Amino acid sequence: MRDEVINLKNQVLAQVLELDNPQELESLRIEYLGRKGKVNALLKNIKQLPVAERKSIGELVNATKNAISNSITEKAKTLKNKKGKSWFDYTVPGKNYNLGHIHLISQAIYDITAIFQKIGFIKVRYPEVEWDWFAFGALNFPEDHPARDEWETFFVDTKQSPKYGPMLLTPHTSSGQIREMARVKTPPIRMINIAKCYRRQSDISHYPMFHQFEGLVIDKNINITHLKGALDYFAKSYYGLGVKTRIRPYNFLFTEPSFEVDFSCNVCGGRGCKLCKEGWLEIGGAGMVHPNVLTAGGIDPKIYSGFAFGWGVERVLMMKSGLNIPDIRQLYSSDIRYLKQF
Repeated sequence: MRDEVINLKNQVLAQVLELDNPQELESLRIEYLGRKGKVNALLKNIKQLPVAERKSIGELVNATKNAISNSITEKAKTLKNKKGKSWFDYTVPGKNYNLGHIHLISQAIYDITAIFQKIGFIKVRYPEVEWDWFAFGALNFPEDHPARDEWETFFVDTKQSPKYGPMLLTPHTSSGQIREMARVKTPPIRMINIAKCYRRQSDISHYPMFHQFEGLVIDKNINITHLKGALDYFAKSYYGLGVKTRIRPYNFLFTEPSFEVDFSCNVCGGRGCKLCKEGWLEIGGAGMVHPNVLTAGGIDPKIYSGFAFGWGVERVLMMKSGLNIPDIRQLYSSDIRYLKQF
């Protein structure tokens, strides 16, 4: 029924624009807004809908009724003025319409990109629709890893590639590591890859579609101190000079050694609060690129080494002081009243 209401609204508004006769306009008003008009007929049919749909459809029909009524009223005024040849001052300034602004997530992407470009990272972009080999196989994931299950990853219903396996929506920007190594062929590499990712998760801290930024540095004699330096630089540039970073041993398949990365809470200054509990906030993962991953990308691990990190743009943004965003799903709200706050 929703489509029926929308089509009716569009049809009537188009007719109103074309009319040039007050009598025809009145006939149109009676046909749609009269006591036995088509809009009232739609209202009567609402009681036949499932209970869960009645409210939203009722609101849509009322909005349609108001839109048609306003359109006819304005057209009637136009026809009246046209008949009376009313005077119009062409020097009167036009209306000032509200201008939009950059969305929070887009602004975060611009800020993150600018920070890393200052230290020589090149921004790249790779496919959101990817092959299994780039997303998992080349990144050292075993065949039976849970992430390669359809309950975790969105697979595309299409013919598999004989070389790269099934097609999927990329679950992380890490697949860009392999493509960047294949593109550059010979290091040095300094890449920042920011893109949409997709996973079967939805709660206050996860969303089926989200954004990640992936950093990759490969060169001769790259070590953990270079990684820690990059983390410190980003933290202080994005959150302020008072922020500290720490790394904790972890296990990721595509890095060795691997680390979880924590930033000191910039809300309480690291003292401990309701947000951080103990003064630290987990930001994401990082580590030294696994030799198997370098080999899959065509890089000799005996000559080159590198580090990588991958974090969620939304998570980084939500941790910024003063925003107070308790649920990641709010970032995708289409409510203008909410978005205008930022």
